[in-house]
Amino acid sequence: MALAFVGVLAFIAANVLMALLAFSTGSPVGIGVAAVVLALGTFGGGILLVRKGEPWSKGLGIGLMAGWALVSIVSAGFCTGINPGVYL
Repeated sequence: MALAFVGVLAFIAANVLMALLAFSTGSPVGIGVAAVVLALGTFGGGILLVRKGEPWSKGLGIGLMAGWALVSIVSAGFCTGINPGVYL
C-alpha cells in the first residue's frame, strides 16, 4: 500500500497545478470548472485504477481518492472547490 501514499502526493501535486490555473482565470466559473475537472479526474481515474485489479493500481487509485478526501477535510473544501465560499 505504499502506492496509496504516492497517490495522495500525486493528487496534491495535481491540485496545486489546477489551483494555479483556476485562480489565474480570476473567475468563479473558472474555479468551478477546475473543481469539477479535478473531482472527475480523481474519482474517474481512481475507480479505473482500482477496477484494473493489480495491487499497484489499487493502491494508487485508492490513494488518489483518499488524497481528495484528505485535502477537502484539511482545507475545509477551499482547495477542492466544494466550499461555496470560494465562489463568492
